[in-house]
Amino acid sequence: MHIYTERILGLIGERDPLDSMARTPGRLADLYARIGEKGIEQSYDAGKWTARKIFAHLADAELAIGFRIRQVLAGERQIQVFDQDIWASRYDSADTWLAVEAETALRQWNLGLFRSLGPPELRRAAMHPERGEETVGLMIRLMAGHDLNHLGQLEKIAKAG
Repeated sequence: MHIYTERILGLIGERDPLDSMARTPGRLADLYARIGEKGIEQSYDAGKWTARKIFAHLADAELAIGFRIRQVLAGERQIQVFDQDIWASRYDSADTWLAVEAETALRQWNLGLFRSLGPPELRRAAMHPERGEETVGLMIRLMAGHDLNHLGQLEKIAKAG
């Protein structure tokens, strides 16, 4: 198993990924309020992303991973990758609250789709160029773990502020 996959799946553990994902928008709104505009340029560790970049990344990831899953459901056999650092190069002036709102709307849209999927659809797979074959079910679990990873980073920023 790819090291990233193992680490991110370890964060979600045995929890229901859809339940966990449904809580993310509320947690993001709470963290945004706790961090505030004063803390938005703070990082959780030296040389790491700021809160602004994390909020923007979560909105973009919701869009990108939702697209990937739709591609696999449509029969695509290759997962579209994206370089998160290149995408993040545009986040310095991102409207952080708009990112929270975008993630919230896209999350609701994605959860509607994910909840409608049956076992055959969750088993559909495609090849990720860096991590190997991933099923739709695995991609959803990774998405939930990805949330927890970044929520933890934002929590560190909120506590430091």
